[in-house]
Amino acid sequence: MEHRVESAVKINATAEKVWEILDDFGAVEKFSFGLQKSPIIGDKQSGLGARRHCVFHDSSSVHEEIVEYEENKSFKVVLSEFSMPLKSMYVSFRVEKISDTSCEVSMEMDFVVKFGPLGALMGMVMMRPMMKGVQKKMLFGLAYHAFTGKTVGSKLPSSAELAPALA
Repeated sequence: MEHRVESAVKINATAEKVWEILDDFGAVEKFSFGLQKSPIIGDKQSGLGARRHCVFHDSSSVHEEIVEYEENKSFKVVLSEFSMPLKSMYVSFRVEKISDTSCEVSMEMDFVVKFGPLGALMGMVMMRPMMKGVQKKMLFGLAYHAFTGKTVGSKLPSSAELAPALA
Protein backbone atom coordinates (compact mmCIF):
# COMPACT_ATOMS: atom_id res chain seq x y z
CA MET A 1 0.00 0.00 0.00
CA GLU A 2 1.40 3.37 -1.04
CA HIS A 3 1.21 6.21 1.46
CA ARG A 4 1.33 9.92 0.64
CA VAL A 5 2.16 12.81 2.93
CA GLU A 6 1.89 16.42 1.71
CA SER A 7 2.87 19.76 3.22
CA ALA A 8 3.31 23.31 2.00
CA VAL A 9 4.74 26.51 3.38
CA LYS A 10 4.62 30.14 2.24
CA ILE A 11 8.06 31.73 2.33
CA ASN A 12 9.12 35.39 2.43
CA ALA A 13 11.64 34.94 -0.38
CA THR A 14 11.31 35.05 -4.14
CA ALA A 15 10.45 31.89 -6.05
CA GLU A 16 13.73 32.34 -7.95
CA LYS A 17 15.79 32.44 -4.74
CA VAL A 18 14.06 29.36 -3.29
CA TRP A 19 14.44 27.45 -6.56
CA GLU A 20 18.14 28.34 -6.65
CA ILE A 21 18.53 26.81 -3.17
CA LEU A 22 16.60 23.66 -4.05
CA ASP A 23 18.39 23.30 -7.38
CA ASP A 24 21.79 23.31 -5.63
CA PHE A 25 21.27 19.57 -5.19
CA GLY A 26 24.52 18.91 -3.32
CA ALA A 27 23.84 21.58 -0.69
CA VAL A 28 20.62 20.33 0.90
CA GLU A 29 22.42 20.23 4.26
CA LYS A 30 22.16 24.03 4.37
CA PHE A 31 18.43 23.83 5.12
CA SER A 32 17.66 20.21 6.01
CA PHE A 33 17.45 19.70 9.76
CA GLY A 34 19.73 16.90 10.97
CA LEU A 35 21.69 16.52 7.73
CA GLN A 36 25.45 16.68 8.08
CA LYS A 37 26.52 16.57 4.42
CA SER A 38 25.14 15.78 0.98
CA PRO A 39 27.91 15.42 -1.61
CA ILE A 40 27.07 14.90 -5.26
CA ILE A 41 27.73 11.44 -6.72
CA GLY A 42 29.12 11.70 -10.25
CA ASP A 43 29.43 14.74 -12.51
CA LYS A 44 25.84 16.00 -12.67
CA GLN A 45 25.27 18.85 -10.16
CA SER A 46 21.53 19.34 -10.73
CA GLY A 47 18.70 18.39 -13.04
CA LEU A 48 17.48 15.02 -14.23
CA GLY A 49 19.84 12.24 -13.18
CA ALA A 50 21.71 14.24 -10.51
CA ARG A 51 22.56 12.06 -7.49
CA ARG A 52 23.68 12.78 -3.92
CA HIS A 53 24.63 10.83 -0.81
CA CYS A 54 23.00 12.34 2.29
CA VAL A 55 24.66 11.65 5.65
CA PHE A 56 22.77 12.55 8.82
CA HIS A 57 24.18 13.61 12.19
CA ASP A 58 23.25 10.16 13.58
CA SER A 59 25.52 8.58 10.88
CA SER A 60 22.60 7.09 8.91
CA SER A 61 22.55 7.85 5.19
CA VAL A 62 20.51 7.69 2.00
CA HIS A 63 21.15 8.00 -1.73
CA GLU A 64 18.89 10.31 -3.72
CA GLU A 65 18.49 10.73 -7.48
CA ILE A 66 16.38 13.22 -9.44
CA VAL A 67 13.98 11.21 -11.62
CA GLU A 68 11.69 14.07 -12.77
CA TYR A 69 12.72 17.67 -13.30
CA GLU A 70 10.96 20.81 -14.51
CA GLU A 71 13.44 23.68 -14.41
CA ASN A 72 12.51 26.58 -12.12
CA LYS A 73 9.41 24.70 -10.99
CA SER A 74 9.68 21.17 -9.54
CA PHE A 75 11.62 17.96 -9.18
CA LYS A 76 11.08 14.44 -7.90
CA VAL A 77 13.70 12.35 -6.14
CA VAL A 78 13.86 8.59 -5.59
CA LEU A 79 15.53 7.47 -2.36
CA SER A 80 17.58 4.29 -2.08
CA GLU A 81 20.08 2.59 0.20
CA PHE A 82 18.31 3.70 3.37
CA SER A 83 17.88 1.98 6.72
CA MET A 84 14.13 2.66 7.04
CA PRO A 85 11.79 -0.33 6.63
CA LEU A 86 10.60 0.86 3.21
CA LYS A 87 10.24 -0.81 -0.17
CA SER A 88 10.29 2.53 -1.96
CA MET A 89 10.20 6.26 -1.34
CA TYR A 90 9.86 9.32 -3.56
CA VAL A 91 10.02 12.98 -2.52
CA SER A 92 8.82 15.89 -4.68
CA PHE A 93 9.27 19.65 -4.34
CA ARG A 94 7.30 22.32 -6.20
CA VAL A 95 7.86 26.10 -6.06
CA GLU A 96 5.01 28.50 -6.94
CA LYS A 97 5.40 32.27 -7.10
CA ILE A 98 2.89 34.15 -4.92
CA SER A 99 4.25 37.69 -5.35
CA ASP A 100 7.51 39.43 -6.22
CA THR A 101 8.72 38.76 -2.66
CA SER A 102 7.11 35.46 -1.68
CA CYS A 103 6.40 31.93 -2.86
CA GLU A 104 4.84 28.67 -1.76
CA VAL A 105 6.83 25.46 -1.62
CA SER A 106 4.98 22.16 -1.52
CA MET A 107 6.52 18.83 -0.67
CA GLU A 108 5.10 15.35 -1.24
CA MET A 109 6.39 12.03 0.03
CA ASP A 110 5.17 8.77 -1.48
CA PHE A 111 6.34 5.58 0.19
CA VAL A 112 5.61 1.88 0.56
CA VAL A 113 6.44 0.17 3.85
CA LYS A 114 7.82 -3.39 3.86
CA PHE A 115 6.04 -6.29 5.61
CA GLY A 116 2.77 -6.52 3.66
CA PRO A 117 -0.45 -5.78 5.59
CA LEU A 118 1.49 -5.21 8.82
CA GLY A 119 3.66 -2.69 7.00
CA ALA A 120 0.60 -0.94 5.59
CA LEU A 121 -0.76 -0.54 9.11
CA MET A 122 2.64 0.61 10.37
CA GLY A 123 2.68 3.16 7.52
CA MET A 124 -0.65 4.63 8.58
CA VAL A 125 -0.07 4.63 12.32
CA MET A 126 3.65 5.41 12.62
CA MET A 127 5.30 6.39 9.35
CA ARG A 128 2.81 8.98 8.05
CA PRO A 129 2.97 11.15 11.20
CA MET A 130 6.76 10.79 11.33
CA MET A 131 7.14 11.76 7.65
CA LYS A 132 4.78 14.72 8.14
CA GLY A 133 7.07 15.96 10.90
CA VAL A 134 10.13 15.52 8.67
CA GLN A 135 8.41 17.52 5.93
CA LYS A 136 7.52 20.39 8.25
CA LYS A 137 11.07 20.59 9.62
CA MET A 138 12.56 20.52 6.14
CA LEU A 139 10.21 23.19 4.79
CA PHE A 140 10.71 25.42 7.82
CA GLY A 141 14.47 24.97 7.43
CA LEU A 142 14.19 25.93 3.77
CA ALA A 143 12.18 29.05 4.67
CA TYR A 144 14.70 30.05 7.33
CA HIS A 145 17.70 29.50 5.05
CA ALA A 146 16.08 31.33 2.10
CA PHE A 147 15.16 34.31 4.30
CA THR A 148 18.36 34.59 6.36
CA GLY A 149 21.05 32.80 4.34
CA LYS A 150 22.00 30.92 7.52
CA THR A 151 22.57 27.16 7.62
CA VAL A 152 20.10 25.21 9.77
CA GLY A 153 22.41 22.43 11.01
CA SER A 154 21.38 20.02 13.74
CA LYS A 155 18.94 22.40 15.48
CA LEU A 156 15.91 24.11 13.99
CA PRO A 157 15.54 27.84 14.62
CA SER A 158 13.11 28.93 17.33
CA SER A 159 9.57 30.02 16.43
CA ALA A 160 10.61 33.66 16.93
CA GLU A 161 13.60 33.25 14.56
CA LEU A 162 11.45 31.42 12.00
CA ALA A 163 8.42 33.76 12.00
CA PRO A 164 9.85 36.50 9.71
CA ALA A 165 10.71 33.86 7.08
CA LEU A 166 7.11 32.67 6.77
CA ALA A 167 4.64 34.56 4.59
